This record gives sequence, structure tokens and C-alpha cells, in this order.
Amino acid sequence: MEMDAAAFEELVIDELDQLPDDMVDGLDNVVFVVEDRPEDGSLDLLGLYDGLALTERGQYGMGELPDRVVIFREPHLAHCDTPEELRDEVHTTLVHEIAHFYGLDDQQLHQLGWA
Repeated sequence: MEMDAAAFEELVIDELDQLPDDMVDGLDNVVFVVEDRPEDGSLDLLGLYDGLALTERGQYGMGELPDRVVIFREPHLAHCDTPEELRDEVHTTLVHEIAHFYGLDDQQLHQLGWA
């Protein structure tokens, strides 16, 4: 599947807007970023939470760089065949990475069906 960076970013924004308020309202000092690929160039990683989970924050606050949720465009496009499938996969990736912010690990997410 093909989609340029601007259209993919718009899709990510749309899916982020569709998430429940109680999921996104608690996000503190988190930015969402779209990148083409992970640093290693692979197509296996769809997203990444780069930061300190809420459950691990102690003296966290003023002056801290924001945590990042990174959504990778090319791996998503490589894994999806239709626009609907792409939208679903981006949605799942957003939920998965936001869950890491709240302290859920991959095993817990797998048990909940979000891995």
C-alpha cells in the first residue's frame, strides 16, 4: 500500500481524535510523532513509546523533555493492504503505545488483545 507522509500524518491525527477522552486526557508531557521507519530501517516495528511510564515517575515535572509516541509510516504501509486495514492498524498502534505511558507492558497488552 502507498500513502505519502502528509496523508499518513492526517490519518494518525484522525485516529488520535477518535480515541476515548479518558484515554488521552491523562496524557501528560507526551508528543505524537510520525516517522518513516525505525532507526534500524526495519519494517517490523509499527510504533514506539519513548519515555517514562506514569507508574515509574517520581520527581517528574518542570523541565523534563516530553515523552514521545512514534508511529512509523512505512511499516504500517507494508503490513496493510487496504485503507480500512491501515486505519485499524494505526488505531491499535496508538492504543498500544499510549498503554505503555500508563505502565502496561507488552505481555499485559497481549493478554488484553492489543499486542
